[in-house]
Amino acid sequence: MSVADGSGPGAVTIGYVECKDIGTHLDEVEQSEQLTRYRDNLDNLVLTDYLEFRWYVEGEERGRARLAHVDAQGKLVAETGGATRVEDLLTAFLSAAPEPIRSPAELARRMARLTRMIRDIIVQAFDREQHTDTLHGLFEAFRQTLLPQIEPGEFADMYAQTLAYGLFAARVNHRGPRPFERIGAAAEIPKTNPFLRKLFHTITGPDLDDEPYAGFVDDLTRLLAHADIGAILADFGAQTRRDDPIVHFYETFLAAYDPKLREMRGVYYTPEPVVSYIVRSVDWILREHFDLPDGLADRATVTYEVEQPDGTREQRTSPRVLILDPACGTGTFLYHVIDHIRRQFVQSNNAGMWPGFVREQLLPRLFGFEL
Repeated sequence: MSVADGSGPGAVTIGYVECKDIGTHLDEVEQSEQLTRYRDNLDNLVLTDYLEFRWYVEGEERGRARLAHVDAQGKLVAETGGATRVEDLLTAFLSAAPEPIRSPAELARRMARLTRMIRDIIVQAFDREQHTDTLHGLFEAFRQTLLPQIEPGEFADMYAQTLAYGLFAARVNHRGPRPFERIGAAAEIPKTNPFLRKLFHTITGPDLDDEPYAGFVDDLTRLLAHADIGAILADFGAQTRRDDPIVHFYETFLAAYDPKLREMRGVYYTPEPVVSYIVRSVDWILREHFDLPDGLADRATVTYEVEQPDGTREQRTSPRVLILDPACGTGTFLYHVIDHIRRQFVQSNNAGMWPGFVREQLLPRLFGFEL
């Protein structure tokens, strides 16, 4: 269970307590897969069988104290001074309030730990066939609409990341005097991402309260609610030179959540000044070396032949300048191409022609693919 400094939207999660039955051998529990996962992902944790209390900070044992032990007759015998030592331990545990989050790296680290907890709980639910109907329904929906071959572990990973990143996107867009909360957060996801907005509304609604990982989602919400988003976004922009934190923070988050997955998927964003330089350079090369006076905006065409199945040859016409990004990611290169061409229209006082050019000349020449 999690321990907060109060109740309601203003509460901050201080730490977690894992309770076992009286007399449980905590040495064995300490070596279990469950507690290893907890120590890896929970900053402030107490393990207890109600007689002994062990306190961990950042995965390392900080102290232990015992109230009593069970004698040979099965009776509880109080430890001399035990109550005072347990009181001191729990006071220290409750005093370990998390530091305010003011950097992207720290936010990513803290988000990643809770996201891994959510993922692992979902994996365990499927392994033990203890998943709820709602969770199983979402799994089947993912299979039918996105990835037919997806396995429960992959689904749990995608689902947990969607929860975490949806909350982050909603937090960045949160405005107004009311505290940031899970219920209603979907409405704060940008309308430009309707898929995430609709999915997030489904997975963070009232039904989430019945899920075994709901507490960690609420902890994630509290974490984001009390993060200094203004300082984080200012630092993020200064360090990365990227305009859209909702898009580009994912690289920082994934590096903390699963570095191997980040490497496998190639989630490395090119800094926007570099993208701008490359786009402007290509435009200049087209003008200077390919006899295309309008560069990336040039409307020149070429005619070529295509052999048909019956052996005849058909003539076709294509724009001479085609723009392909084979690993477009968030579309940064394509966005800068569009922006660069639009600036040319504005500078030449042809802005009124822009909508027609986009529809008829530009969009048919843009191609982007992403794994």
